[in-house]
Amino acid sequence: MTELDIAEVAQRAGLPASTLRFYEEKGLIASTGRRGLRRQYDPGVLERLALIALGRTAGFSLDEIARMFAPDGRPRIDRRMLTDKADELDRRIRELGALRDSLRHAAACPAPSHLECPTFRRLLAEATAPGRRVPGR
Repeated sequence: MTELDIAEVAQRAGLPASTLRFYEEKGLIASTGRRGLRRQYDPGVLERLALIALGRTAGFSLDEIARMFAPDGRPRIDRRMLTDKADELDRRIRELGALRDSLRHAAACPAPSHLECPTFRRLLAEATAPGRRVPGR
């Protein structure tokens, strides 16, 4: 397969060209050269961009993702890092599930006022507790 120019990579990856240039500045991808003013990429960049997208979706920072590639560009994924992120996602899912359940209760609560509802008052207390990480923030 021949090299792809930046416009084709952007179109296939569903990313703006500015993101590709930014990823190149961060060392996440590398162009193979230029044809005129347009950067050229090896077709393998699409798989690398898919790995970057997966990492971003999982909540990894670009710096963390950069460390998941060896100097030769091949994936070098730290399995402990993946386990830690999965554990973090499990905690977040539990927090969001509790928040969802509380919102559903508040929406259907028969109390005349939310402030008269013991469940809603408990939710308020939990949301304002010191050191409490409120979902969505």
